[in-house]
Amino acid sequence: MAVSFSMDERREHFAYCVQLFGGTTAFSRRLGIDERAIRRFINGERPLGAGLLEDTAKALRLLVAEATAADGQIIAMLNSEPNNPS
Repeated sequence: MAVSFSMDERREHFAYCVQLFGGTTAFSRRLGIDERAIRRFINGERPLGAGLLEDTAKALRLLVAEATAADGQIIAMLNSEPNNPS
């Protein structure tokens, strides 16, 4: 059974995803979309299409991979140092 989301719920979730990237500017750079267009999607002035949501999901997966790699690097750095309290 598929769950149905209202347009408001979709916009709210999209806005949340934009914030996960650090805001409109960072999201704009990541996806190559004009900041004004992103604000229009969030404000409901432009409809959120499936393509934009798919691109957002893909960018989120890439962000997770980058964050995981960065986490691994931090752990490796910490493990290579002698036990030194911060």
